[in-house]
Amino acid sequence: MLLKTIQLFCCFFLLSITYSQAQTAIISGVLLDENNQPIENVNISYSNSEGTQTSAVGDFVLEIPANKDITVTFSHISLKPIVQTFNLKSGERFEFNPVMNSKEEQLGTVIITGNKRKRVEGITTIEPKLLRKIPGGNAGVENILKTLAGVSGNNELSSQYNVRGGNFDENLVYVNEIEVYRPFLIRSGQQEGLSFVNSDLVHNVDFSAGGFQAKYGDKLSSVLDITYKKPKSFAASLDASLLGGSVSVEGTSKNKKLTGIIGVRYRDNSLFVKAKETETNYDPKFGDLQTYLTYKVSNKFDIGFLGNASINRYNYEPQTRQTNFGTLTDPIALLVFYEGQERDQYNTYFGALKANYNPNKNLNLKLIGSTYHTIEEEYYDIFAQYRLGEVNSNIGDENFGEVEFSEGIGSQLNHARNDLDALIINLEHKGHYKKDKNKFSWGAKYTRENIRDRVIEWEVIDSAGFSIRPPGHIPSNSQPYAPYAGPLEPFQNVRATNDVTINRVSGFVQYNRTGEIGEHEIFYNAGIRTHNWTVSGDNLTSESHIVFSPRAQFGIKPDWEKDITLRVAAGLYHQPPFYRELRDAQGVVNPKVEAQQSFHAIIGGDYQFKMWDRPFKLTSEVYYKSLTNVNPYTVNNVRIRYAANNNAKAFATGLDLRLNGEFVPGTESWFSFGYLNTKENIDNRGFIARPTDQRLKFGALFQDYVPNMPNLKVYLNLVYNTGLPGGSPSYADPYSYQNRLPDYKRADVGFSYVLVDDSKKFEKGHLFHNIKELQFGFEIFNMFNVQNSITNTWVRDVYTKQQYAVPNFLTPRIFNLRLGLKL
Repeated sequence: MLLKTIQLFCCFFLLSITYSQAQTAIISGVLLDENNQPIENVNISYSNSEGTQTSAVGDFVLEIPANKDITVTFSHISLKPIVQTFNLKSGERFEFNPVMNSKEEQLGTVIITGNKRKRVEGITTIEPKLLRKIPGGNAGVENILKTLAGVSGNNELSSQYNVRGGNFDENLVYVNEIEVYRPFLIRSGQQEGLSFVNSDLVHNVDFSAGGFQAKYGDKLSSVLDITYKKPKSFAASLDASLLGGSVSVEGTSKNKKLTGIIGVRYRDNSLFVKAKETETNYDPKFGDLQTYLTYKVSNKFDIGFLGNASINRYNYEPQTRQTNFGTLTDPIALLVFYEGQERDQYNTYFGALKANYNPNKNLNLKLIGSTYHTIEEEYYDIFAQYRLGEVNSNIGDENFGEVEFSEGIGSQLNHARNDLDALIINLEHKGHYKKDKNKFSWGAKYTRENIRDRVIEWEVIDSAGFSIRPPGHIPSNSQPYAPYAGPLEPFQNVRATNDVTINRVSGFVQYNRTGEIGEHEIFYNAGIRTHNWTVSGDNLTSESHIVFSPRAQFGIKPDWEKDITLRVAAGLYHQPPFYRELRDAQGVVNPKVEAQQSFHAIIGGDYQFKMWDRPFKLTSEVYYKSLTNVNPYTVNNVRIRYAANNNAKAFATGLDLRLNGEFVPGTESWFSFGYLNTKENIDNRGFIARPTDQRLKFGALFQDYVPNMPNLKVYLNLVYNTGLPGGSPSYADPYSYQNRLPDYKRADVGFSYVLVDDSKKFEKGHLFHNIKELQFGFEIFNMFNVQNSITNTWVRDVYTKQQYAVPNFLTPRIFNLRLGLKL
């Protein structure tokens, strides 16, 4: 009854379209004179508003209404005024840095919209406030990305995602133009803990699912470009739930030259793991500390520091497990009894300095240095004894649900002592030069990667007293009816020690231009990247490689009655191998591995329109990728193992559609649909589905509130993905097994009651007077309790020699409480 009530309640929210309070946007920047000196006491206002003034260092922050044309006037007693019109989205922060002079009248006749450039570049912008509101097992940036067309993720405990047929390793992630990394050894989503990106610190989120410019790095699939806040005043926030919590504090010095924001997070996945079918003692400790500091040395020169320290402890002691599967007429159960434990730790430390110099208003020069250090340990000894048999399905029987007849009895011992120590150092220069409508960009980067890695893993499987030999090495025998006299061997045995150094030199040049063809606005860019890398190490022959990647984009906004933008993009994208791609399944490093290459071709466009007097946008893209020098791989949960051999070719083609807008006034929601077909040909044996062949994808993100109770909000996150390949044994020949996992279906819903926000303030002297926002929330993860599976455990019946695929289910329905506070 409760479930039906919740379902009806959520459907009611989806159908309700009502009015809410007006939304706002922020304009900020610095006003300079003709000599590039800051101007104090410039009056900034719009309509009949009170407005604001620039500070002693020329900066300002102005809040304006969103989703409408707002004309802003910048005036000073000794300078000519500037009049400019803006039209910004709800919650958007737009940076505007005009120059005031005394010689000529300055009148802005062009409406400035913060997303015009991004429309023609095919970039999706996500409002930062959504990151903290939308419910999900791993809430944050990646949780929102998985609702977009072309982006998929079938594991709510993981922050990893696939884009248009690519894998987790093919996505670029930048924070303030600094590339960030993820740990190497993590095997499952429940070990991940925290994403690098701290949602409390985020100012802007841009995402490109393909066809991105040459200025971005060398990956095959996507770019996530995050910008952290540069505070203008003091603020603090607290977010706490049954899954952990976060605290952030931001502020600025009295002279506004020093700004800083710091965030601390803690994550505990016990709520999810203890609700799964495996009974366990689980003691995770995931935490990190991040900070972003800036210091304005002068009006032309500033320095920024980004730092992160992450400490993750994963202690896991399984006890028992029972998984029921099969059919109603032939139910089967797997019972497992465990001994032993797993103790893992992943400690990462990251620091980056960024110097930004503007000699004049047309030239910008940057120097970025960063260091990433990860120390990882993966230790486990787990002994499992199992029974596989028929289940009593007689309702009312005192033994209902128990295994009455065992078809298979066996045991399994897993052992690992894996250690990894990686140090990655980067030094990069970037530059931009503007001349009228032309923009030139360039960059050069040196990277040194040193990885020290020891792998010791083995697995022994015993079934009814017989040790199962390694797959692919089973001689002809008549077990279990006659003993096998050969030597015993582990089912799996990997032992390797590697000390590898990779030196990389990369760079790019790029040209951008905006202009007109008749009455039509156009945008185009063309650029080329190059990347040279050398792999060396103990017992390795040094190998050097080089690649070139030309890329181009063209966009046009026709002078039509309808607001339509069209764009095309094409180019070569290379992914020089990282350490994971150089190491094969046996732990052996192959320095001869070439860069995977992909030719991208994308045609897309968007249509902005009004429905019910509210803004909407329909975005569509058709894409095709032709991949060569492909490095085949297998995926188990979130662990990828490569063949370390460029022995395949592949393709990916698909369609992405997304409709977003104010289905409910003042709130942004969207619906997305994706179709993907990606296949690979290994050793010229023919095309088969790639591990990421997610054919159909549907995602929805919806925001609403209760009529007549606008302070009671609801947030709904829906995802449906068709099944991925991966329903076969990991050691199986993919050409013999093309089984798929079941479809992934998930709905997360969150309710929050807002006690304090911009529309509801308290009088001075009240307990809540200094609080900017206070809300309480209740969340339901996996609302319909769908049994999604991420992999299968394969169990052999010794009597029939049949193998059973026992699903490893993900998280069931979970309830969570949440508190949010901002000062």
